[in-house]
Parts: sequence; structure tokens; C-alpha cells
Amino acid sequence: MAFEEKRAWVMIVVSVGAYAIYVATVLGRAGDGPLADVAYAGTLLWTIGGAIVAAIVANIAMAIAGGHGADRTDERDREINRVTERIGQSILVIGALAVLVMAIAELRHFWIANAVYLAFVLSAVLSSFAKIMAYRKGGFQAW
Repeated sequence: MAFEEKRAWVMIVVSVGAYAIYVATVLGRAGDGPLADVAYAGTLLWTIGGAIVAAIVANIAMAIAGGHGADRTDERDREINRVTERIGQSILVIGALAVLVMAIAELRHFWIANAVYLAFVLSAVLSSFAKIMAYRKGGFQAW
């Protein structure tokens, strides 16, 4: 398995795991009250920070375990990365438009912040999934 494919798997696991922890924590705090009244900011920042640290540690561990040169990339890796990052960015654009509409509608900060977080998670997952599929299918067709 290519190093970049392993990194994609790490990104999926870390992103989904951190988001699941965030959602479970926020829903657990909601109780019988309105969801938008839950204190979410600290949990949001901690899960994002924890996900960043976890991804960095996992990538360092993979590089060490892979030995010298395990993290080298070639032209195919760069092309797959370029295309799959564009795929992930498309979700960010859709999320940004949704957040813009939410802000114009003057929704509460809770909903806007959660929409942004969800857009980032979906972008990371979709981009990583596309990367895994590209490695499994042998890259992309030349146009």
C-alpha cells in the first residue's frame, strides 16, 4: 500500500472519529433543552485540535515504521493528490454556500459552526475516499 493511501486511511479514521466524539459529546449535553443552547465551542476546538495532533502523530509513526524513503512521492502520487484535493474542495464550496445562506438567515452560531465543521469533515472524508479509490483502481484516466 502506498504511503499516500495510508495517509488517506488515517485521515478518514481520524476525521470520522473526532467528529463522532464531538457529536456524542454535544448530544450528551443536550438533555431535554434545545440543542442550540449546548456549550459546544470548547468541545469543537478540542476535537479539531485532537484530530490534528492524532493525524500528525499517525503520519510520523507511519513514516518511521516504513523506513527510509517510505514517504517518497512520484508523479502518480502528485496527480492523484491534485485531483482528489479538488474533489474535497468541492464539498467545502458547497458547505461555504450553505453557511452563507445560514448566516444571511441569521441562524444561531451553533448551527453555523456545526455546518462548517461538518463541511470540513465531509471534505476530508470524500477527498481521502477518492484517493483510496484512485490507488486501488490504478490512478485516473488520462483525458
